[in-house]
Amino acid sequence: MNATKRFTTRTFAALKVRNFRLYFIGQLVSFSGSWMQSVAQGWLVLQLTGSSVDLGFAIALQYLPMLIVGSYGGVVADRHLKRPILYLTQSAAGMLALILGILVSTNHVNVYSVYVIAFGLGIVNLFDVPARQAFVQEMVGRDLIANAVSLNGVLMNSGRVIGPAIAAGTIALFGIATCFYANAVSYIAVLIALRMMRSKDFNPLRTVIREKGQMFKGIKYVATTLLLRNTIVSVALIGLFGFNFTVTLPLLSTQTFHDQSATGYGLLMGAMGIGAVLGGLFVAHRQKPTPKLLAILATSFGVVMGVVSISPSLLFAEIAMVPLGAFSIAFVSTANATLQLNSSEEMRGRVMSLHGTAFLGTTPIGAPLVGLIVGLTNPRIGVATGAAVTFLAGLWLFIQLPASRQSQSELRDAR
Repeated sequence: MNATKRFTTRTFAALKVRNFRLYFIGQLVSFSGSWMQSVAQGWLVLQLTGSSVDLGFAIALQYLPMLIVGSYGGVVADRHLKRPILYLTQSAAGMLALILGILVSTNHVNVYSVYVIAFGLGIVNLFDVPARQAFVQEMVGRDLIANAVSLNGVLMNSGRVIGPAIAAGTIALFGIATCFYANAVSYIAVLIALRMMRSKDFNPLRTVIREKGQMFKGIKYVATTLLLRNTIVSVALIGLFGFNFTVTLPLLSTQTFHDQSATGYGLLMGAMGIGAVLGGLFVAHRQKPTPKLLAILATSFGVVMGVVSISPSLLFAEIAMVPLGAFSIAFVSTANATLQLNSSEEMRGRVMSLHGTAFLGTTPIGAPLVGLIVGLTNPRIGVATGAAVTFLAGLWLFIQLPASRQSQSELRDAR
């Protein structure tokens, strides 16, 4: 019993902080709604066009602003308090979901309106992602960053479990529009949580005054700090080819396994989410991220993705998605915590915006590219391509281990 209690206390340490606990509950509801919308949007585009390239393009537009000017969102986050930014971004995202639901309900939706709304959400995420990630330290303090980031990954992927499962049933029973309405309502939970937080409990990060060249200073800071650079490069490579499941999984379900309902896709996403929760809890239990752990997780992620690409049946693929989800979120959480723990406070927003560009901003290139690969070959090849690149990125991290460890030691000494 004592061992179980110690495990639980260590794994969920950040939830003892009231503000983070409120944030956690609000985001759980919101992420579930966001994953409902993600499943519904992918299904809607396939219904409207039947094209893997169009599906990839719709996803790409959602992340295009992050690719083009991702660092600017980080500059804004470094200049201002994070909570007011999140009030605005979360409200805007809810309005976009509501508009899409109305368009579908009134039969005015077409693929171009989906494109516009996806791009609008991308603009919102440009400011939301760095502010939300930097907000973690403001809530929990430096000592609990790694734990809070990992629990945030568990949170996101609990939504991945709940959202697709609900979305599959909702689409079948009530239609696609209901998923968009549900997502719009889910943002209210976040706004309530933000409102209920106690300002006196925050640990505000140092902000910077407005001056020229701040965006490029952030890029130079990462480029000249080896540990940060290696981490972001690996995230970019894997984000470009490995994290395109919203393109590959619906096509794997419909084309490879001939499941023409939304159920197969929802189950694949749900299975991945279950594994991601387990992987997130594993990382949350660890005290600190290490360069070696990041390399192990990347290579393991690539191997299991390769197994998914050769799955003989939908059931086998669903089972394989569980460890895939575990390694994927463990990698993402470890990379995120590495960047937050090893970057200076006044650079935190810009560092995390570059992480967002690497992880999310690569999607405008990766999603259409993987969609094109699938269109020219088949969904298995699309998944296998991501597996190969992910595995090679992990091997590269192993080669970089001595340099990364030295850089981490230098950053520790500098503090």
